[in-house]
Amino acid sequence: MYQLAPSILSADFARLGEQILEAEKAGVDMLHIDVMDGSFVPRISYGMPVIESIRRITELPFDVHLMVQEPLRFVRDFKECGADLLTVHAEACTHLHTTVTEIKKLGMKAGVALNPATPAESLRYVLPELDYVLVMTVNPGFGGQKFLPSMLDKIRSLHKLMGELGVKADVEVDGGITLQNVREVMDAGANWFVAGTSVFGGDIKQNAAGFKAAFGNEDKCR
Repeated sequence: MYQLAPSILSADFARLGEQILEAEKAGVDMLHIDVMDGSFVPRISYGMPVIESIRRITELPFDVHLMVQEPLRFVRDFKECGADLLTVHAEACTHLHTTVTEIKKLGMKAGVALNPATPAESLRYVLPELDYVLVMTVNPGFGGQKFLPSMLDKIRSLHKLMGELGVKADVEVDGGITLQNVREVMDAGANWFVAGTSVFGGDIKQNAAGFKAAFGNEDKCR
């Protein structure tokens, strides 16, 4: 099933609550929440207090994307502040399997993100434990980057690996996703789409409806 997960990193933080409610009313499926530590990626974003505050105003699932070093330290904290799905980076975990196990033990869906230079094959021995895989289609840390077309092949490689292992998992993409390229990314095999400025930049209702129309679910936005 195709799902739209707008990234609040691209929202107007002076109107964050208002824009989240607009997105919810527009029919988005979940909120993508990027947590950056200034170490694994160059920038710092926000953390638990922001997530706790917006948890009080919406029932949308929270898709929390940890771009932090050794995220195992924070798994329980993010569960307690409202995360429903928790994504960690393969490159940031010394013990990836342990981290994934802890996420699932706490009742969250577990996902692993791959930077553009990290091959799908690196997930071979953890893929059966995952609910979804996040393919970064830009280098993480900065919004507004252009989509990397070579990641289409990575998505296809990931599906090939899942078929080989008999694994069914959702494939999420994050970075440079627009109404102009979403169909080719769908064709490659992705079914969850993170979009920042493509949703929060401009008319949120209209932007969300455009994605839903591409998914064939435009009636959900009415």
